[in-house]
Amino acid sequence: MNKLLTMTLLICSSSLWANEWSGNISFEAKYFSQDALNSSQYNEYGSVSIQPEWFHEWDGGKQSFTFVPFARWDQHDEKRTHSDIRELSWLKVFKESELRVGLRKVYWGVSESQHLVDVINQTDLVENMDGEDKLGQPMINYALINDWGTVDLFILPYFRERTFPGVNGRLRTAFYVDTSNPVYESSDKENHIDFAARWSHNLGDWDAGLSYFDGTSRDPSFVTGVDASSNPVLRPVYNLMQQTGLDLQATKDAWLWKIEVINRKIKAENANYIAATAGFEYTFYGVFESASDIGLVAEYLYDDRNSKATTPFEDDLMLGLRWTKNDESDTSVLVGVIADRDDSSRLYSVEASRRIAESLKLTIEARLFKGISTSDLLLSSFRQDDFVQVELAYYF
Repeated sequence: MNKLLTMTLLICSSSLWANEWSGNISFEAKYFSQDALNSSQYNEYGSVSIQPEWFHEWDGGKQSFTFVPFARWDQHDEKRTHSDIRELSWLKVFKESELRVGLRKVYWGVSESQHLVDVINQTDLVENMDGEDKLGQPMINYALINDWGTVDLFILPYFRERTFPGVNGRLRTAFYVDTSNPVYESSDKENHIDFAARWSHNLGDWDAGLSYFDGTSRDPSFVTGVDASSNPVLRPVYNLMQQTGLDLQATKDAWLWKIEVINRKIKAENANYIAATAGFEYTFYGVFESASDIGLVAEYLYDDRNSKATTPFEDDLMLGLRWTKNDESDTSVLVGVIADRDDSSRLYSVEASRRIAESLKLTIEARLFKGISTSDLLLSSFRQDDFVQVELAYYF
């Protein structure tokens, strides 16, 4: 990867190629309202990130090259001080097909609260707990484009391990995750070759996707261990899996109906389970005779493993309210809560953003953990981690 990055930088610096740079630099401040469970953690965190993008197109638009590096420096968390290549890919467009080679980010799914079918890229968990940020995935992607839909075929020759907060980081589990000693089911470890395929099509009011994945699971389980200083840690375990997924979205006037369903088989865990997220969004357009829209969001999250699930969302209800001002500043606010139907656990969230100048964007995010029981092995580590985060990004 380092050789490839060097070659790309040389290409980007060449005056022989017309090119276009864009991207952003952001400054982030995060404040936790309660003292952490661990004395090695802090209440205030600051960080700076940069994500430039270089795009070059030739051959009458039939070929293009994209390079998107990313880097962040964090005040306290050494694991969050990291870099990645989000995209480094070449695209060739044919008459009824497309070929993409390199590192890319591929998104599958339609739901708001969680993305079950989205299985190609690894989660960059140190960036945000919501799982929206992804690491670049090496791949060969060939797409067949026809009237009856698009078929994407993927060869994924290298596995990316999930990032986790370090000892001083927050949010993290009570025992921090030792990413230096992962456990792999495959003897090829990160060099195991994964395969995936997806058919997608627009059928009038319906957008449909049917996918299959065979390879190393992006969602690790954990075993206990000790680090070099004999401190207890969690070691991530990456097992092989097969997943079949279905995502559907129907647009009916002001209604948006969504569903994601997966069947996942993990032989090493003797697991064959079904998980689903289903719900709707209803939008009130031009409320109070203004340009603003208000959307009501509701989703149900299900996992048939129940208490054995490796996710906290096995029988939960998500409710949200989305306000979009539709102004020149792109002002928007999303307020939501995920409530466990079996106990009093509640995860509240607020996401708001607005451009405050032509090239500046302000984003505010908050997370509140309420009613979390100490017996909840998945969420109890976060029960004192309520926080507010402010980010100011400059776009160029």
